[in-house]
Amino acid sequence: MSLQKTASTMAKEELPPVDKTKTRRPGPSAKNTQQPKISVRKRLRRDLTLLLLLTPGLLFFLIFQYWALGGYVIAFQDYVPFLGIEGSDWVGLENFQAFFGDPAVWQAVRNTLQISALQLIFFFPAPIALAIFLHSVQFDWARKIVQSIVYLPHFISWVIVVALFQQVLGPVGVVNGWLSDAGLSTIDVIGNPSAFQPLMVAQLIWKDCGWGMIIFLAALYRVDEQLYEAAAIDGAGWWRRLWHVTLPSMRPIIVLLFILKLGDILTVGFEQIFLQRNAVGPEAAEVLDTFVYFSGVIDGNWGYATAVGLLKGIIAAVLVYLANKAAHKLGEQGLYR
Repeated sequence: MSLQKTASTMAKEELPPVDKTKTRRPGPSAKNTQQPKISVRKRLRRDLTLLLLLTPGLLFFLIFQYWALGGYVIAFQDYVPFLGIEGSDWVGLENFQAFFGDPAVWQAVRNTLQISALQLIFFFPAPIALAIFLHSVQFDWARKIVQSIVYLPHFISWVIVVALFQQVLGPVGVVNGWLSDAGLSTIDVIGNPSAFQPLMVAQLIWKDCGWGMIIFLAALYRVDEQLYEAAAIDGAGWWRRLWHVTLPSMRPIIVLLFILKLGDILTVGFEQIFLQRNAVGPEAAEVLDTFVYFSGVIDGNWGYATAVGLLKGIIAAVLVYLANKAAHKLGEQGLYR
């Protein structure tokens, strides 16, 4: 014990005394850790190439989207194209009063909402299901072949798509040809008003399901494969892996696209309906887009048609706002904060 005490005493004596009066060296302040600010001129010079690439798209939206909003002023006028906005008479809210009292408008609203509901129920989940199916395919060559096949209909115009369906389901189409050869009664799907709305959804799925799948498939590729392996080790089957791993990973993009879809709930496809409207009549095929076209461009009621379009845009903006708020309540980021 005496030897240990002697050694410890000698070690303390050899150590230099600590000067407690010296202050510690100050560390780097928060200002020193921040990057130096760059002036606006230097940032413009640095990002000049990117800004030049952005300019055409920015001009497009400024001219054809935002500047064109000023044309909504004719909703409050008895607009005459030859007189212009300055020469046309102001009528106040008469166009909106006529809108609420026109039965044809409410028929178009009813058809629009029915078609939109069918699209939300059947078309919106279709790209999600197709993306999940392709993501589960093990062979890359098979996945690429299927992707190429389902992409192609998107690049076909609606004129060709409608013509193809008429050749298959029309009165003298392939299906009726088989039925007549078999001695059965034929059916006219194209000219049947009650089958028009389901037919529209079927055409939309055939044409754009593969194209809408792209963004969902990209979201699936970002899912960590170790999550599937861990779930499989814990005994989770295919359905539980889908419910607890796949769908939660896709939920943010599903919510975002659902909000955008709600914003377009009153826009169901002008060209597709316009090409088939005469076959089933306006009672079954008249929607807000075609109503605005025939009222404004064909009949010359420009102010009235613009009032309908303005109300349609206001309703769409309110729906997007409410859906975005609901997404925030559910813990999702939504379209914007």
